[in-house]
Amino acid sequence: MELFELTVHELHEKLKRKEVSSVEVTKAMLARIAATDATVNAFITVCPEAALASAAEADKRIAGKEMEILTGIPLALKDIFLTKGMRTTCASKILDSFVPPYDATSWLKLKNQGAVLLGKLNQDEFAMGSSCESSAFGPTRNPWNPECIPGGSSGGSAAAIAAQQAITTLGTDTGGSIRQPASHCGCVGLKPTYGRVSRYGVIAYASSLDQVGPVTRDVRDAAIMLGAVAGYDPLDSTSVERPVPDYLNSLQPDVKGLKIGLPKEYYIDGLHPDVKKALELAIETYRGMGAEFIDISLPHTDYAVACYYLIATAEASSNLARYDGVRFGHRTSESCGLNEMISRSRDEGFGAEVKRRIMLGTYALSSGYYDAYYIKAQKVRTLIMQDFLKAFEKVDVILTPVAPTPAFKIGEKSSDPLQMYLSDIFTIPVNLAGTCGISVPAGISKDGLPIGLQLIGKPFCEETIIRAGYAFEQATEWHTKKATL
Repeated sequence: MELFELTVHELHEKLKRKEVSSVEVTKAMLARIAATDATVNAFITVCPEAALASAAEADKRIAGKEMEILTGIPLALKDIFLTKGMRTTCASKILDSFVPPYDATSWLKLKNQGAVLLGKLNQDEFAMGSSCESSAFGPTRNPWNPECIPGGSSGGSAAAIAAQQAITTLGTDTGGSIRQPASHCGCVGLKPTYGRVSRYGVIAYASSLDQVGPVTRDVRDAAIMLGAVAGYDPLDSTSVERPVPDYLNSLQPDVKGLKIGLPKEYYIDGLHPDVKKALELAIETYRGMGAEFIDISLPHTDYAVACYYLIATAEASSNLARYDGVRFGHRTSESCGLNEMISRSRDEGFGAEVKRRIMLGTYALSSGYYDAYYIKAQKVRTLIMQDFLKAFEKVDVILTPVAPTPAFKIGEKSSDPLQMYLSDIFTIPVNLAGTCGISVPAGISKDGLPIGLQLIGKPFCEETIIRAGYAFEQATEWHTKKATL
């Protein structure tokens, strides 16, 4: 097995036994990026010198027996995380030359363990998209089929794992942006409960929905990464002060007696036949392991997409007001007055999808429409949250599709924003409810593209979805299937 094929836990054991050095692994990862990224375009920035220097420091820590589980592990971050001294663009022209003065808390936690940062990963601009096509640095391509999208917005985070360019990655999930690309790229993607992981130093899209999470090769790695980044952060007023469990204790292959809910609103006629087949086989697998299935209803599901695109765009229009060409970021080279300078800087710096969402959000917040749209959407959000809480009175986990279809072709939906928005129909409710979800590989389509299943848990019950995901993984071989580049 090549070094770049290893999981975090496999590589940790090799590093601990001194079978390989972090420098060797980092060189192997950098060579893999150089060999494959012209096809995939998963990276916006690669930092070989800094990575090798960090790897050398990690090897010193290992030699001095100061090793933690992520010491010496080469990883990559979605380009939405602030990294001190390293360019952070959010895949936008408006931040093309922005170098942050501090680190995001989640990256700082990994850094303090001795993790090695290979570079920053491509995404939809400002995390606004479902296909990784809206990046100012060109679309990321799916390693399973470069003519297809990898999913979005954390497309680079999932594609880098599928292309074996990083051992593990971090992404963000606002409406499915970790789980959906993980499904399309045959990876594991975990969206924690809102407040479980600090958002400090993560460039904001929709502040009441954004959440940080890992994209990994298997469920054990997801448990390791969540344990590394979870926890209260006084710098983030939305992070929750409660103990972080040892998620590795959740890795039990036994789900006997686990009550799994099947929401009738998610098993719809428009589901792609290959997705439907994969879900049916997954249900049979769980049934064979002794899990109990209960039919449930999440009656306000039909309103989730409309609700999300009012709340998310409203929050985006507020968050993106700070990009004005004055304090940081792109400023137009045209000579003009203050108002025109701000207008031109924003026009030149933002892409079409970002402009669309700013306009939608500004309209929803405008005088005369605020109560009719934004306030009403917040009330519907509460109903969606209550749907989940009521369902969780009867079940431990909810099993659903991640996406209605396998990955689609690049360009197929970019001219029809509404169709693109519907790609997240099964993931958006989890963000609106603020609870946790995980995508686990569950099948391959007739066209050779991965399909994931989604497991949704109670708020702050990541241990349950990790346990259920791990049990399924141990009973199947889907997570062992690899893209061939």
